[in-house]
Amino acid sequence: MATIDPRADIREFLGSRRARITPEQAGLPAYGGNRRVKGLRREEVALLAGVSVDYYVRMERGGLAGVSDGVLDALASALQLDEAERDHLFHLARRSGATGGPRRHKAAVTVRSTLHQVLDAITAAPAWIGNGCYDVLAMNQLARALYSPVLADLRRPANTARFVYLNPEAARDFFVDYDRIAGVVAAKLRMEAGRNPHDGKLIALVGELSTGSELFRQRWASQDVRLHRSGRKRVRHPIVGRLDVDVESLELPAEPGLYLNVYTAPAGTPTADNLALLASWAATQQTPAPGLEARNG
Repeated sequence: MATIDPRADIREFLGSRRARITPEQAGLPAYGGNRRVKGLRREEVALLAGVSVDYYVRMERGGLAGVSDGVLDALASALQLDEAERDHLFHLARRSGATGGPRRHKAAVTVRSTLHQVLDAITAAPAWIGNGCYDVLAMNQLARALYSPVLADLRRPANTARFVYLNPEAARDFFVDYDRIAGVVAAKLRMEAGRNPHDGKLIALVGELSTGSELFRQRWASQDVRLHRSGRKRVRHPIVGRLDVDVESLELPAEPGLYLNVYTAPAGTPTADNLALLASWAATQQTPAPGLEARNG
């Protein structure tokens, strides 16, 4: 994949969201029993959004440049978009006027030493810092122990999307809910592509995953998007066994595009006990994962 085309993304995203809504779900009468299109017709979306059919057709063909926030809000309501989908629509609209711009390769991200100090101060929970491309940029000791299967690949920075899609046997062993995790990863990458369609590193990653994984190609084509948020993750660790952790993914305002991820468990649960056991085991390991021990200023 040489580029991510925002106009094509707009066309496929709006078309896929339109196709999933029936007239009944939209509160419209469904005249006739033989509809030639799946979901809503374009003219039905235009009616619901309060715009002309020609205007909606132009938007669905990728013409979102200059569309007002009010029209985008009306379109989001007509298509029954959730929060992530609405944000994605607005990102696509903002970026659609720059489709011919050059692809920009972001400078290599370094994690400030004070953030490493924050990670090291978190001793009872796995904690790590990553970006929207799923690069693992910094980890505390317990996170290195928890993610040891991901770090087995010596390529740095470690990348959990690459682990999920290009090492699926190990990923299926590690993630209890592998299919759900795979969908979440693709959806968050799709969200990132809406924000940064000219990010060379993201384009290269999507191309690598598309080349190496049929499952990724399917999940990418679904046009699903997802925000970085809290959740639950269930893993099978090779040392301590099953861990059901609560995940908090926090944006770092001073470091745009970076997220602090912290995994915890309620006190007294088997997972909390196993995390304590994992911490004891990690303390006996003298050599940190290659590429993750450095402190960047």
